[in-house]
Amino acid sequence: MRMTLEATPRETDAILIRPYNACDFTAIASIYNESIAAKNTTMDCEFFSADKIRLQVEKFSDRETILVAQKGDRTIGWGIIKRYSDRQGYRVCCETSIYLSLAETGKGYGKKLQTILLQQVKEFGYHHIVAKILACNQKSITFHQYFGFELVGIQKEIGYLNGCWHDMAILQLIFPDIPPHLPDLA
Repeated sequence: MRMTLEATPRETDAILIRPYNACDFTAIASIYNESIAAKNTTMDCEFFSADKIRLQVEKFSDRETILVAQKGDRTIGWGIIKRYSDRQGYRVCCETSIYLSLAETGKGYGKKLQTILLQQVKEFGYHHIVAKILACNQKSITFHQYFGFELVGIQKEIGYLNGCWHDMAILQLIFPDIPPHLPDLA
């Protein structure tokens, strides 16, 4: 069974949430680069280009995607659904992340994007979601807990960036009503 992303954009209170297209890669990279520069939401330290985003998307399976949050004609955020692992036994699990332009945080747009992203996770047939968050980013941890994510552990000193050791919080959300995604055997 091939899962496909609904092609219809979903409008929600002043923002449009829709599947990405190639024209979005520059804006996606720019928003991610804001997070890299802020040094509190990602372990990446080298800025991304539109081409780097394109290369990442070209490797997506049919159960991976990026959703874009658009306000008027501007992209203000994006969320990603990606496989947790390419090992067959992990086909029930994905990892999600969302990023908003720093100027658009605190306005409720993240909640709207996360709501649609989680709907898409269900449509893709994932049972288990993992979110990896820098442990110092309590705001993001609390945000995920609002959506039902549970903190399951802290990986101590898993990363070293900007002259400091960083811990990683691991959160999970389980959709008990989603059965295992079975691969096409045809």
